[in-house]
Amino acid sequence: MPTANAPQPARRDLEAISLIGFVHGVSHFFHLLLPPLFPWLMRDFELSFTGIGATMTIFFVVSAIGQAVAGFLVDRFGAARVLGAGIGCFFLAALLLSLADGFTTLATVAALAGLGNSVFHPADFTVLNRHVSPPRLGHAFSIHGLSGNLGWALAPVFMTGIAAIAGWRDAALAAAGLAAMALALLFWRRRTLADPPGIGTARAAESSATVSAFAFLRSTAVWLCFAFFFLITTAFGAIQNFATPILQSLHGLTLAAGATALSAYLLAGAGGIVGGGFLAQKGGHDRLIAAALGVAALLAVALAALPLPAWAVLPLMAGIGFCTGVAGPSRDLLVRHAATSRFGQAAYGRVYGFVYSGLDAGLALAPMLFGGLMDRRRFAAVLIGIAALQGLAILTALRVGGEAREPA
Repeated sequence: MPTANAPQPARRDLEAISLIGFVHGVSHFFHLLLPPLFPWLMRDFELSFTGIGATMTIFFVVSAIGQAVAGFLVDRFGAARVLGAGIGCFFLAALLLSLADGFTTLATVAALAGLGNSVFHPADFTVLNRHVSPPRLGHAFSIHGLSGNLGWALAPVFMTGIAAIAGWRDAALAAAGLAAMALALLFWRRRTLADPPGIGTARAAESSATVSAFAFLRSTAVWLCFAFFFLITTAFGAIQNFATPILQSLHGLTLAAGATALSAYLLAGAGGIVGGGFLAQKGGHDRLIAAALGVAALLAVALAALPLPAWAVLPLMAGIGFCTGVAGPSRDLLVRHAATSRFGQAAYGRVYGFVYSGLDAGLALAPMLFGGLMDRRRFAAVLIGIAALQGLAILTALRVGGEAREPA
């Protein structure tokens, strides 16, 4: 007779991984609901780069705050309902965008989309941890990260393609249609995401215990995980926002070549995530993260300091992306082992929600932190700063690994 810890059937694992991968891709698609339409929105509403850029600051600030709160909602009401509410916010944001008449409406769209985005990490990782058997978790986290990258890749093509043919309002309506389809799929397969037996009992036991629902905030491991995500995502935000002009100025690349190098970074990152899923199954997550990010940091320093020929820039950017991607699945497993296991399954949502709010905080800070260096044309200093952030992230990962090996 199978024990409670026996692996779930492969079909059940695959269904949970596929469904969560799809909705995570949708969440990353809606990260880029507005940016591909910036040229049209700036023209029609007479907005500056600063004005239109403020919408993304609103998005990430709302998402960062909402993510920490969403974790508690996941623990209280279950992941399926919270995911449905998040996709519902995406639907409303896209619908409102199609009716936009100025900056105030765009700011509301960004806030709604940020609120929708806030639910996905706590809900996604709660489902994966509860429904996927441990031997497949590394692959589950790998697919989760990869699907997010695919959502990012699809959004610009989808939104600009429709906007160029039919106008930006129709592009917004098409995005609303995508959210509606995702919501229908989620409702159809809602039983796949339902809490497994025993979770209700765990919630009741926690409610009757004297342990505070905020006890996880006293855990050093939780704060270290938050710091890790904040550091690594601030570095990513700097590359995503400024890589093209940096490469143009430091290495004489054309605009097209600089954009191609950034694409190579993102595509190699997706490949690294896939490979990282296999490596993560072998354990030693903190050491794997340290090795991968250490190589990425060294490559960033080389890009900043060496007089490289133009042809060498693309493989270096791809190498940075690949190494960063390799660390992805291990970072997610590190959170599971070092933080979540100390508080039981009933606390998955709030721990993941708080820790992953560091992602949005890093993305919100990166343009402000490195924008001043870019304005002063200190392009090499930006790359050195990226390497320094990756180095600090290595230190936090190793410390988290040490905490994970200590008794809870």
